[in-house]
Amino acid sequence: MNLQEQYPFLMKYFNKGINNNDKNIAHCILFYGSDIQAQYEIALEIARMLNCTQDHNENCNCLNCKWIRENNHPAVLTISKVDNKPSDDTSKNVISIEQARMIKNDLLVTSDYHRVLIFCDKDKEGNLQGLNQQNFQADAANALLKTFEEPPSKTTFIFLTKDKSDMITTVVSRAQCFYVPSMKNEANDFSLVKNAMEGYLELDRNEVLDFNDKILDLTKMVDALEIFTQMQNYMEYILKANLENLPIKVKLISDIKAVEKAKKEYKLNINIQTIVETLSFELIL
Repeated sequence: MNLQEQYPFLMKYFNKGINNNDKNIAHCILFYGSDIQAQYEIALEIARMLNCTQDHNENCNCLNCKWIRENNHPAVLTISKVDNKPSDDTSKNVISIEQARMIKNDLLVTSDYHRVLIFCDKDKEGNLQGLNQQNFQADAANALLKTFEEPPSKTTFIFLTKDKSDMITTVVSRAQCFYVPSMKNEANDFSLVKNAMEGYLELDRNEVLDFNDKILDLTKMVDALEIFTQMQNYMEYILKANLENLPIKVKLISDIKAVEKAKKEYKLNINIQTIVETLSFELIL
């Protein structure tokens, strides 16, 4: 299954913007969600469409499209703690200030291509990981803020992260943000919460306390983080079946974020009853 089939809403949106005479898409884009590899593939596809010299067709074999498919295009760069660093940069765990300065200097040189810089992280084995405030720290991000706000023409920045809250807020505020659901085929377990969660989207406000009691009871039997994770797994399962239903899609993405907030509150030792009650009222409209 190709990206057009997996992410029809996203790809239609970017296709429409890029095919516009003015290439009407944001110059700063932030993708978030659990599947960083999928985000990276979407970022490369956006870069391909921006640089395609023919009709932007997904099967185009022009030189730019070929280079980008091979991840070998001179103007489409991965920026990470191990990619595209200055030769004298000894930092190993962060996107550095030296990298930020190099990027700014490189962008002063005009280019015939549409430059796309994809910011992400990588582990020791070279696997793609999401940005966070440890690997993309405030000093490096702030060194690039002016460039993010007023980039040279034909320049797009794309950031990949698991959760928007992992990113410095000044970057998030300058980017257009898109949730990218995981389309991996692995069976994400939601067996423990299935009975409690089934039909929750149709519940009325007067049923919120009953829903709250069901979730709270589950957290007394199993670690709350596992219950919250299974709730997110259930929501992603429903989301995959409703990608063309915009109201449900928007609601589910909001709900996944609400559960992520509950996870963080639990890790801060906030009272579980308070967390579940707040979450229940956020989920049941």
